[in-house]
Amino acid sequence: MCRVFRLQRSWFYAWLKQAVSNRALEDQRLLVRIKDSYITYGSPWIHCDLRDEGETCSVHRVARIMREQKLKAQIGYKRRYIKSGNTGKVADNLLNRQFDPDSPNQAWVSDITYIRTHEVFLYVATVLDLFSRRIVG
Repeated sequence: MCRVFRLQRSWFYAWLKQAVSNRALEDQRLLVRIKDSYITYGSPWIHCDLRDEGETCSVHRVARIMREQKLKAQIGYKRRYIKSGNTGKVADNLLNRQFDPDSPNQAWVSDITYIRTHEVFLYVATVLDLFSRRIVG
């Protein structure tokens, strides 16, 4: 290869043994800081975090380091398509909008909601006794 590029062998071996440049060392140090703050952020937000911590670097440098290390922002959540099938059976309306029972444990209502987090959805379900208006489950 040295013959093709018309280089002396000593230059090639000197190039192999040369120390890592200051910029490469600084990039390695920044990479550690980027990985500490990298969760779902892209390079602009990570750059803002680094600037708040007192680092002096540009958005483009952070983007280049992230691109070289294949660190990408996790944008949004995947949409899951559900194939249609048989429709579910609707429960009968037993209360008929009479929400004031005469004694406890006659009528309960429930509600289900979810909270989106970075990892999974958290589901919260409650069961309410309509007589005492207290959560029983």
